[in-house]
Amino acid sequence: MPYDESPAGRAVALERGDGVAELVFAPRGPGSGLVHLYQSDPCRVLFPRAEAGDPPTAVLLTTSGGLAGGDRLRVSVAARAGAAATVTSQAAEKIYRSSGADCRIGVTLDAATGAWLEWLPQETILFEGARLSRRTEIAAAPGARLLACEMVVFGRIARGERFTGGFLRDGWAVRRAGALVWADALRLDGDIGMLTARPATLGGAQALASVVYVADDAARHLDTARDLLAGARMRAAATVVNGILVARFHGGDAAAVRRDLMHYLGGLRQAAGGLPAHLPRMWRQ
Repeated sequence: MPYDESPAGRAVALERGDGVAELVFAPRGPGSGLVHLYQSDPCRVLFPRAEAGDPPTAVLLTTSGGLAGGDRLRVSVAARAGAAATVTSQAAEKIYRSSGADCRIGVTLDAATGAWLEWLPQETILFEGARLSRRTEIAAAPGARLLACEMVVFGRIARGERFTGGFLRDGWAVRRAGALVWADALRLDGDIGMLTARPATLGGAQALASVVYVADDAARHLDTARDLLAGARMRAAATVVNGILVARFHGGDAAAVRRDLMHYLGGLRQAAGGLPAHLPRMWRQ
C-alpha cells in the first residue's frame, strides 16, 4: 500500500512545552540573594532591581506567550532560614483553547524558619475551551511567613468572550512542620457557563482570587484582613482555618476583582511583613 503523504494521512505531532523554574534564596550580607537558579524553556526568570524597602524580586515569564493543552510547567521557590524574597510574573498568563489535553502547572513554595516568601503572580486568563490543572503546594517551617495568591479570569473579557466550556482544576495544599493543615480545590467541568452563573457557586463571576498567609501570627491579622476588605467593590471575605489566614475574592468585574486583590495584598504585606503597601511594579504598569 503506498504511503499516504496527504495531511489527512499524516499524524501531526504537536510541540509541547515542558518548562522548569527553580529558585532558592538565602541570607547574603545585610539582606538576601539568589543562591540557586535553574530554568528551561519556556520558563524564564528576570531579576529587576527591587524597589526601596522590598526584598529581592524575581519575575517569571513564559517565552511562548501563553500555554496550551499538553504544556507543563514546574515552578519551585525556596527561601532558606532568615531569607526574604518576592516572586511575581511579568504579565497575566494566558491558557489557550486545548485540542484535548490538559495544561499542567505545579508550584512548590518552601519557607524555612525566619524566612519571608511572597508568591504574587498576576492573573491567569482562561480562553474559551482551555484546560488547566494547577496545584500549589506550600511548606512553611515554624517561624516562617509566606504570602501567596492566585487569580483566575474566566475568558477574554475585553473581547466579550466567556469561559463556558473547558476544564479547570485549581488545588492548594499547605503544610506546616510537615503536617497538612489546609487543602482546597476548585473543579469546573462540563457546562461551566451554567456552573459559574449559579448563585450558590460563583454567581456570574468573571474572576476569582485566593490568598493565603501562612505564619505563626496569621490568626492575629484576621481583623486587619477584614478591615482591608471592608471597601472591596466585589465580593470578598477572610477567615482563619487551622491557623492559616485565607481570603477569597470574586465578582462580575474582573478589573475590580484585581483592584480589590491588589489593595488587600499591599495592606497585608505591610501589616505582616513591614513592607511597602504596594505590589511589584509589574502589577502597576
